[in-house]
Amino acid sequence: MARQLDEQIVGRYPVGQRLRVLDVGMGQGTQALRLARAGHQVTGLEQDSTMVRAARESLSAEPEGIRERMRIIEGDGRDTGVHFLPGSFDVVLCHGVLMYVEEPDPLLAGLARMLAPGGLLSLLVRNGDALAMRPGLAGDWAGTLGAFDGTAYRNRLGLDVRADRLGTLTATLAGIGAPLQAWYGVRVFTDTATDDAEVPDDIETLLACEERAGRTDPYRGVAALLHLCGVRG
Repeated sequence: MARQLDEQIVGRYPVGQRLRVLDVGMGQGTQALRLARAGHQVTGLEQDSTMVRAARESLSAEPEGIRERMRIIEGDGRDTGVHFLPGSFDVVLCHGVLMYVEEPDPLLAGLARMLAPGGLLSLLVRNGDALAMRPGLAGDWAGTLGAFDGTAYRNRLGLDVRADRLGTLTATLAGIGAPLQAWYGVRVFTDTATDDAEVPDDIETLLACEERAGRTDPYRGVAALLHLCGVRG
């Protein structure tokens, strides 16, 4: 996904331009730190205090120049209007968050308002059109049948969450003034790997296969996750 995001940034902004980035639901700060290291001014917003502590600990180990470029705020992603003025950011990330939000439209509208004209909105969501793939590949046939028509599922943490469909999100992005410009699949071949699986020796080849499949039909349509990129009009 990082490669996909970089492709969108490079294709939209001049090389070397320092962007104002907002990462909503930044988790432990993996993407936020990566973009700060690349020279961008990054603000991370996260409501989970454990994740905030982990992100701050990681940031404290970085060189001073990177620490100065990154700010971490503990808060709810639905309250961006409380923390920031409209149009304050060139790039807004919201990765792995929508599945925990029962009504995502107000959140998405708030994120779009944070973007400057021409700004990039990057979403990572569970693919509601492919929910039957994981139970099907695991041989859970009852679970497979139940996954075809709905968007609810139980994740690996044991939490009951929800998925999003490409068509629905495409319409939503158009309605909030940040129409879809590109979309990718994420975890096409590797979704069944366990969390503690060892990194294979041919990891670069694996990543090349995932990257190719993530931009190629019909493979991207059955990916576990979708990476959607909208642009503020």
